[in-house]
Amino acid sequence: MDMISTELLLLCLLFFSSTFAQFVPAPTELISTQGYANLTVRYKQVPNGICELDPNVKSFSGYVDIAPDQHIFFWFFEARNQDPSTAPLTTWINGGPGSSSMIGLFQELGPCGVDSDGNVYNNPYSWSNASNMLFIDQPTQVGFSYSIPVPGYVDSSTGNIITLPGNECPDYAAATASCGTYSYPNETLTVNSTDAAAPYFYLTLQGFMGAFPQYSRGTYNFATESYGGHYGPVFNEYIETQNALDIPGTHKIRLNSVLIGNGWFDPLIQYQAYYNFTVFPGNSYDYSPYNSTTQAQVYNNLYGPGNCVDRIRDCYARGIDEICAAADSFCANLVEAVYDDVLNRDEYDIRELSPDPFPYEFYVDYLNTPKVQAAIGAYVNFSEFSSTVGAAFGATGDDGREEGTVEDVRKLLQQNVTVMLYFGDADYNCNWLGGEVVAGEVGQPGFDAAGYTDISTSDGVTHGQVKQSGGFSFVRIYESGHEVPFYQPLVSLKIFERALAGKDIATGRVDVGSGYMTAGPAGSGFREGNGTVQFAVVNATATYNTTTNKPNPPMGKGMKALLRREKRGFKPTGLW
Repeated sequence: MDMISTELLLLCLLFFSSTFAQFVPAPTELISTQGYANLTVRYKQVPNGICELDPNVKSFSGYVDIAPDQHIFFWFFEARNQDPSTAPLTTWINGGPGSSSMIGLFQELGPCGVDSDGNVYNNPYSWSNASNMLFIDQPTQVGFSYSIPVPGYVDSSTGNIITLPGNECPDYAAATASCGTYSYPNETLTVNSTDAAAPYFYLTLQGFMGAFPQYSRGTYNFATESYGGHYGPVFNEYIETQNALDIPGTHKIRLNSVLIGNGWFDPLIQYQAYYNFTVFPGNSYDYSPYNSTTQAQVYNNLYGPGNCVDRIRDCYARGIDEICAAADSFCANLVEAVYDDVLNRDEYDIRELSPDPFPYEFYVDYLNTPKVQAAIGAYVNFSEFSSTVGAAFGATGDDGREEGTVEDVRKLLQQNVTVMLYFGDADYNCNWLGGEVVAGEVGQPGFDAAGYTDISTSDGVTHGQVKQSGGFSFVRIYESGHEVPFYQPLVSLKIFERALAGKDIATGRVDVGSGYMTAGPAGSGFREGNGTVQFAVVNATATYNTTTNKPNPPMGKGMKALLRREKRGFKPTGLW
């Protein structure tokens, strides 16, 4: 999940507000058209160089107006090196709940990134190499999406957005350096659960596909991570149910595959996996972070009478918002957050201390420049995380509910949809040990009898293993934190290509049918050891080496420029 602590959220909000914020004028160059379901879509073509650097590849951004106060931002990129009118379409969304999909675009798998000097660089491993890519900020108030644009500032003590009477920054707000245009931070103007978000996501697709039918003729694929373990199964099963209704004026979405990275599916399983990852059987980096006292504390906080496991079970049994919210709060603070309290280590990559400079965060400032906001038609300032959306979901205890995610994965497989669950094995937050148990709970025929086999790639390096039966696969990626495409870009692109094409994940050479099954040991036993575990905080402008799986040694600007010219994917800090 992308849920973060209150302290970290406040730090992020204050970082955002102290860097770039301005009053954003209403976009005036957006083209208005009608999508399916009679939805208004406002968009513009984004100039090359804002992100995509290939002059032959187009991108478009804008808003789907779901309702008078529901404006969902999207950014679309044509597929590279192929005819985009026949290429598949893939939507990417980040999790949170409340995290912007610009995280995925700029930090992970989009056509570009932003370096420490604020310059755009090409991503040679962009998933747009294999598919048209549509990035959506959802639900309303996430990223560039908005309900009602209002002038405001970020309160320095709470992180709350305080509205202002007009586009002037009074003395009491000027000290925060955060005066600007924000989405009105009212929880009633967004959704408060995964189930409630599904119809809005579906309508966003209907709007986009109607406005851009030339990119919507092929198969449709869905990719996500983190809280996407909730979003992915629920949203796509909702799409399938809407398809079956054959509603006049809507487009039947031909769902081909669902890919979920380091997903948060079943809290009862995955809260217990925090103990599994840190204590027993432990992680594969030979790093035991807790002393015996802390180990005993975490165990009791999980399994003691009336503690985490009992509370989550009570939530499952009763389904009451207050009970589920209290259960999730207990488990998050007294099980998950023990790691933060005693280690000062990144939840999303156990190898790094906090603050962790990876993945790179420089794109946040870039998206809050007037030039870029005008180029993409934005109407509000950008922030990575919406505290309003996080609070709305928190009030219903959505994070502590299973929400039928495992059952929905099972249904998608029964409807012949390819499903791949992939996990970076250095991530504590949504760790692969919990993900492996979830995969077993899906009940795909033949999966229990399948074995782990190595994944092959063109560089001859084994970057991970896969266990697959038919169209369902569980993938463990070595030396990778939460955002897998950042840490292991080559294998991430390859497994993406293979899943979309219906090929085996291990080699990409076998057409997968219902009888396909990987052979190998029942468990994935590879151990990296602690050679890449860092025991000193890494410099904020450090770069990550995807060959050594470590931070690069410090380098001067001349070397950075050389790496950019040679297009080696120099990528300068990140979160979620």
